[in-house]
Amino acid sequence: MAKKKNKTTSNTIALNKKARHDYFIEHTFEAGLVLQGWEVKSLRAGKANLAESYVLLKDGEAWLFGCHISPLISASTHVIADPLRTRKLLLHNQELAQLFRGSEQQGYTVVALSLYWKNSKVKLEIGLAKGKKLHDKRASEKEREWNKTKERLMKHHAN
Repeated sequence: MAKKKNKTTSNTIALNKKARHDYFIEHTFEAGLVLQGWEVKSLRAGKANLAESYVLLKDGEAWLFGCHISPLISASTHVIADPLRTRKLLLHNQELAQLFRGSEQQGYTVVALSLYWKNSKVKLEIGLAKGKKLHDKRASEKEREWNKTKERLMKHHAN
């Protein structure tokens, strides 16, 4: 009898939690990535970090900058693995135009939000974002705490 493989329910490879804390995400886009073979193997092993990455818009193209993909020890010896290499993003022309228009506005930037699998392809969720001020961060923290308290009270009342 053949054994069944346990499938993981999550397709997420890496999240950039700091981006949602530091920015208001106005609009999100799904972009493909141009990757090398060793990078795909490392992503399958979950060795990616989006913590300090951002999207660079230059010459009508979008590039992922600062994403760290750690090479596997068993990677090919004839390939020089650069974990912080700049990777090209694949987007439609309309999406690129929206990103260029949005990033030209004062205070707006393009950040990487999450890296995930979609039909055996690696996709990157990017967002057009506006930076939060310190008081905005405090307000969102206060709202999050209030929602937790509210959930606790509702759960306690239900019993």
